[in-house]
Amino acid sequence: MLILIAGPYRSNTNDDPERIAQNMHRMEEVALAVYRKGHTPICGEWIALPLIHTTGSTELGDAIFNEIFHPLAVRLIDHCDAVLRIGGPSAGADEMMKQAELKGKQTFWGLGKLS
Repeated sequence: MLILIAGPYRSNTNDDPERIAQNMHRMEEVALAVYRKGHTPICGEWIALPLIHTTGSTELGDAIFNEIFHPLAVRLIDHCDAVLRIGGPSAGADEMMKQAELKGKQTFWGLGKLS
């Protein structure tokens, strides 16, 4: 399956780049575990962040960031078989799960639930 990893990116970081990097690292560790289970993982950040940079965003949460970051992940769900929710509180990740359910996609609430 193609599985979107949904977890905190900016949540509870105060936009501290080191803490955001730690959140991203956690998602990438889970992506590797998903790969090792025989699936193809994807993180929306892998696509959204280069586009945000290329478009000229100057800070997290600016209009360009908001135009691309979460909307891209919602679009990506259409191409995925499932969404895997990881990590702590995150309104964005929760929205990905809600959208996945509305679109009839499989949802997993933790890596242990995925075979």
